[in-house]
Amino acid sequence: MAITTTWSINDMTHHTDDGGVIIVYWSLIAKSDGDPAFTAQEAGKLRLTPDPKSKDYIAYKDLKESDVLSWVYDSLIEEDETADEAKARIEGDRTAKVQGQIDRHTANATGVPW
Repeated sequence: MAITTTWSINDMTHHTDDGGVIIVYWSLIAKSDGDPAFTAQEAGKLRLTPDPKSKDYIAYKDLKESDVLSWVYDSLIEEDETADEAKARIEGDRTAKVQGQIDRHTANATGVPW
């Protein structure tokens, strides 16, 4: 049974004058492809302090979801991790949770013996 992970940006709050994003609401859903399907979710809120004078600044109207997801991955870094390692760690945690649900489900059965 395969488990897939999907990162999403669910909503954002931005300044209307300069387009600076100040809050990002994100989620990660891990889901099995079996029947029944099992899921585990991680979600969060990222607060930002945009600087329109920064060379890396991207105004709201010019953003792509991949830009915002990179901010989320950067915010999840622990100790000396890279953003990719932080992303993989969170995905691994959610995937393990789904696998645990699958294992518990397949270890038990219902019914009567007659």
